[in-house]
Order: sequence, then C-alpha cells, then structure tokens
Amino acid sequence: MKEIPFYKPFIDQREKTLINEVLDLEKANKVETLEKEFIKYTNCGDAISTVNGTAAMHLAMCALDLKRGDKIICSVNAFPSVAEVVRHFDAEPIFVDIDKDDFNIDIEQLESVLKNNKAKKLKGAFISHIAGQPAELSKIYELAKQYDIKIVEDATAALGATYNGQKIGSLEADITVFRFNPQSNNSVSSAGIMTTKDPELSERARLLRNHALVGDGWDKFGNLGYVYDVVDIGLKYNLNELNAAFAIGQLEKNESFIERRLEIADIYNRELASCPHVSTPIKKRDHTYAQYIIKIDKNRDNFAKELKERGIYTGLHYIPLHLLSYYKHKYNLRVNDFPKALSNYQQILSLPIYSSLSDKDVLHICDQIKEIAKNRV
Repeated sequence: MKEIPFYKPFIDQREKTLINEVLDLEKANKVETLEKEFIKYTNCGDAISTVNGTAAMHLAMCALDLKRGDKIICSVNAFPSVAEVVRHFDAEPIFVDIDKDDFNIDIEQLESVLKNNKAKKLKGAFISHIAGQPAELSKIYELAKQYDIKIVEDATAALGATYNGQKIGSLEADITVFRFNPQSNNSVSSAGIMTTKDPELSERARLLRNHALVGDGWDKFGNLGYVYDVVDIGLKYNLNELNAAFAIGQLEKNESFIERRLEIADIYNRELASCPHVSTPIKKRDHTYAQYIIKIDKNRDNFAKELKERGIYTGLHYIPLHLLSYYKHKYNLRVNDFPKALSNYQQILSLPIYSSLSDKDVLHICDQIKEIAKNRV
C-alpha cells in the first residue's frame, strides 16, 4: 500500500551548501543575511528572527509591553500558541467566532467585541490568516484605528501571501509573525520571524530576544570587552546560524513552493468539485494554500480513518480554542458559544499539499476520497 504523508519538506543541495558553510566556519552571519533577505521579500520595515513561530508571537507580546489584566482579541479558530502567549502575561484572550467560508475571524463579531470592550484594558487583536488566505484586513485596519488598538498578524501559515497586491508583513499591522515550516510537527528545522515598521517595537524586540543584554563586545581597538549589562527581563529566542542557513534556503524557494501548491489546489478543486459529501475551499482573496481544507458533511473522523487505512494522512486546522480543556474551564466557555467555529470543526479535514507531492499522488488521493464518498449514505 502506498503511503502519502501529510507533509514532507523539500530540501535540495542549496540548504546543504548553506549549512556546510556554517559547519566549515565560512561565510558566517547567516542570521543577519536571513533577516535582510526577509525584509526584501516581504517589504517590511524590520525583521527579527527567532527560534520558532511561537517565540516570535511571545516576543511580539513582550514588545507591546503586554501586562496582567490586558485583553487581546483573537479568533477562536487558531493554533493554541496564539492564546497561549497572551496567557503567559496573565492577560486575557477574548475569542471571536469565524467567517464560515474562509475560516478567518468574523469581522462583524470583531466589531461587536470591540464595542463591548471599549476602554476595558483592550490592548489589541491577534489576527490569524488561516491556511494561507488572509483575513479581511482593510476593515480590520479601519477598526484598529477607530478603537485605538494594536494589530498583530499571525502569518505563520501565510508566508508569501498577498492582500490587494501587497505582501503580508508590508501592510498596516503593528507586528506580523511568521514561521518557515507550514507544518510545524513535520519540520527538520525551526525558525520564526517578527516583522514591524515601528522602530521602537523593533528595538525592544531585539533587546529582549537575547536576555536583554547590552554591551560593546569589542572595544574600538579590537580588544575583547568583558563588561555587559542586563536592562530588562529578557528571553533566549535568538536564532542560531544552522537554522538560519536552512531558513535562507527555504525562503529562496518560497515562491516556487506557493506556485506548486496552487497547481495542486487546482487539481483538488477540479477532481473534487462534484464529489458527494465533500466541499472544496472557498477562495475569497489571494490564497497560498499552506493547507488545503475540505469539508466532509458528516462523520469526518470516520472519513479520515478510512483515508489513513488507505495510506493517506490528513490534518485538522484547527480545534476551536474554546473546546480545549484549559480555556473551557478557565473562562467557563460552553460548546455552543461559537457556533460557526463549532460547525466548521465538525467537518473540516486538511489534505496533503506540499511541493514534493506529485500530480500522480494528488490524483490518487482524489480517487480514494471519491471512492470513500461514493459508498457513504
């Protein structure tokens, strides 16, 4: 039986060459190179690399000086790291239901939450771009100005995505966070990036990223400077040279990765268009298909089980945050508090989509889906 993993990274000689340069102690400063190349790629103001995407999120909250009792709005349909980094400050995540078509935050409900929480220590909103399709940012930016809140965009699944022709990271967010591996559970390397156009946020993030250490390091005569100081409570989130080298190789390929995922998405869309019990993704804006999320009209788990029995592995993006034990008990949330996210969760299933996946494999996946669907009542 042929097995098709949910995700498989594409690595060629370029990554190996870059890593060997680090191991051979040649052409150092890969971290600096990565940050410069990322600025060029996204047209952002500054790029601060971190050890992973969650670290970039946490560093963003630190840069915003989030405090106990502050509130951050976020979609209930997000990876746990979004709410997690908010809770580390003893701040409160305020969940919002989703748009049933693109799975991003519901704009009308976002506005309602903003009205109800006006002047109640509301610090900002964490806007996740689900599966590589940006949220409706024009309206979000308008609301941010109206209610004087900060916007942090979670672009961990949206590297290279555009909104109205501009790259995510170059728009009006105060901070945007990225990661280089679209499927973090299947990575061979890890790196995150925080971008911002605000020099103060950038300076603070760079300071906190490495223990809030300050010092000259070397004096003007080239002598080693031993004296350093610590000016805040810092973190250990600075990226190492090996992971930076790998990330450079992946960043250089990102446009080709997106191009290939679009080709795969076209095959899925065509082959599954008339498949019973299956709905293909609704594309409302530019979509890079970091995930390809279908809906199964009933008994999704059994459908996924049958696919696995046929050697096809799938994913789930995401379990709504209010269904997770910690948040459910902490904030006394009920299952039906976010009905659209709940309905979505009961049906969604993410199919394999990555650059090393062949057309033959994609067609095989489609054939298996159609065969399973055909035999369902």
